[in-house]
Amino acid sequence: MLITRLRGRALFYLLAICFFTTIFFILTLNNKRVDFFDRTPLPTQSNPNPHPIYKPARNATAPILDNFPLAAKASSPDDLPPIPSFNRVPDPHVTENTPLFIGFTRNWPLLQQTVVSYITAGWPPSDIYVVENTGTMNANKLGKLTLQNPFYIDYNRLINIFGVNVVSTPTYLSFSQLQNFYLSHAIEKAWEYYFWGHMDVLALPEEEYTNPVTGNYTSLYMRTVEDLRRVMDPDYATDEDGSPVRWAIQFYAYDRLALVNRLAFEEVGGWDVQIPYYGTDCDMHERLFMAGFKQEESKTGLIYDIGSSLQDLLILYRRKPPINQGNSWTMSRTSPWGEEDELNSPAYQDLVRELDQMQVDKNSDARGRNTWQASQNGGKGEPYYRDPEGFEKAVHMTIEFGRKVMEEKWGHRGCALRGAGLTLGDEWRVEHDWND
Repeated sequence: MLITRLRGRALFYLLAICFFTTIFFILTLNNKRVDFFDRTPLPTQSNPNPHPIYKPARNATAPILDNFPLAAKASSPDDLPPIPSFNRVPDPHVTENTPLFIGFTRNWPLLQQTVVSYITAGWPPSDIYVVENTGTMNANKLGKLTLQNPFYIDYNRLINIFGVNVVSTPTYLSFSQLQNFYLSHAIEKAWEYYFWGHMDVLALPEEEYTNPVTGNYTSLYMRTVEDLRRVMDPDYATDEDGSPVRWAIQFYAYDRLALVNRLAFEEVGGWDVQIPYYGTDCDMHERLFMAGFKQEESKTGLIYDIGSSLQDLLILYRRKPPINQGNSWTMSRTSPWGEEDELNSPAYQDLVRELDQMQVDKNSDARGRNTWQASQNGGKGEPYYRDPEGFEKAVHMTIEFGRKVMEEKWGHRGCALRGAGLTLGDEWRVEHDWND
């Protein structure tokens, strides 16, 4: 018995030796040395010096200018004008938490414009959370990137001058991953709800607005708080027959600003990160509807979708315009910043018209509405540098991949999932409802 086992093992080892010896001789045939870690083809006589063929040189983009010179020179918040008195931040703070996430990847002037617009519209700076999603690790925090770099962000100005919070993602996240980052942060902070908004918007109060209850003007922030109180009222979450209806999200100008019920998003499993960009919002919101959650749109002010910047953000502080077309502002005895403008003044109406046109320009651009995302190409040689055009192309390739995932997940093209008879549990279980 023992001899039989030994013979079996000997035969196994012999066969193994023969196999590996054969492979060795095949790879070393004709005395050619094979390097398993170098896949580069050997040069041929017709091409002794191979080299890549480069694409045409890129056109240089115009230098980025800071759109808030006064803030660039400021050393403290006192170096900026006060918030307009009619939009002043409540003191003390309202009883509700009002955290607002604003995600940032590229284009500092647009982010700065968004942040300043919310602050001057009355949103408490301490409640604003800029989420740095650049993938440049701590390079921005240490001041190692420059204004011309698409991924540049000014930590000092955001924190020490504007007074907002800055949170950094561990690496670059797609849109759906970023949304789950917001959700995770809210869970960690035990926030039952939170707001989130885009970084390419400008929030402007409706200065001609009259509150139907008080008969007075109400700022964008306080109108948003009133809307929060409305949806948190138990009577809001009931149907016409009195049966309970749970709410998930409140949209303001679709999702340029959104109020999220954290528990609703948790119940349906959060955002699907396998659908990275476009389509993931449809997937999320449709699943919420399928689960019986209420989603509505409200209006608490003007939230513009724009891809360019005002020349100087000082205009959002609503001081009276310069006199005699000079650079000095009209002065008053009580303020070094000049007199505060009146509500719904001609200057305000001019601003509204300018923003209306900027919004039209963005959404009618033949090149696409998000060309601002690739409007900078500087920063070469700085930490974590990525080719801007390559980054943009990779994003678009990922978008297309996500669309295909969305189609395969639901067996349907487009966003009308419930209209196609789909419901929770149908994910990845249905055949295509279209013919290729």
